[in-house]
Amino acid sequence: IKNLLPDAKLNNHYGPTETTIDSVVLSDIILRENNIIGKPINNTQIYILSNTSALVPIGVIGEIHVSGEGLARGYLNKDELTAEKFVQNPFRTGERMYKTGDLGRWLPDGNIEYIGRKDDQVKVRGYRIELGEIETVLRLHKDISDCVVVARTDESGDKLLVCYLVSQQELNIQDLRSWLSTQLPAYMLPAHFVPLDKLPLTPNGKVDKKNLPAPDEFMLKSGVVYIAPRNETEKKLVEIWSDILAIDGNKIGIHDNFFDLGGD
Repeated sequence: IKNLLPDAKLNNHYGPTETTIDSVVLSDIILRENNIIGKPINNTQIYILSNTSALVPIGVIGEIHVSGEGLARGYLNKDELTAEKFVQNPFRTGERMYKTGDLGRWLPDGNIEYIGRKDDQVKVRGYRIELGEIETVLRLHKDISDCVVVARTDESGDKLLVCYLVSQQELNIQDLRSWLSTQLPAYMLPAHFVPLDKLPLTPNGKVDKKNLPAPDEFMLKSGVVYIAPRNETEKKLVEIWSDILAIDGNKIGIHDNFFDLGGD
């Protein structure tokens, strides 16, 4: 855009319809690595709150709440939904705030980083995980142009994190998990990585998660040189891993890592 229109400025305006569209603005956008949406506009207050409606510190993810002059009265003829989404502002007597359902966090410079939808928060092995946070980190990888992370249920009924990614380079699981582990805790590392030429989209341009392929159809290579089991003990371990992980035993070598193959 800067090359075609050198004098033009690109601004990002964030805000739901319930708050007259614009609540937060980032002016004169340049190439950024994170989803920074900017700072509140005049006469607007932004609160980022925990699940217990407490203010969260800088850098901690919470739900974005909007208050101020731009708030709508509510939803027409939907009193129950209005009461659910438009709540009393505990920080300003007599005022209300709108629960956006969006997750974000304050940055030290006063800007807000958008993480994703609260609906995308999942619980895997007892941990509450924001899928958008994993996607944000993945997009920092120099060879990943797009990605989406979903929680899928395997044959045993357990939830697994699966990453679908678009890259022009050949990647492998070992390198990706090693890189991610420097920025995310172990419980947030995807169990499976599926490369795609492009992510499937709905007519309105959002990722069509229903049309993402099953992870066992396409998988990144492990990055480990395959060496077949050499004795009865190793053969038995391969059989156990194959059964637990639902992976063809002929693809499991003695140097493969249980966790890199999707175990926990």
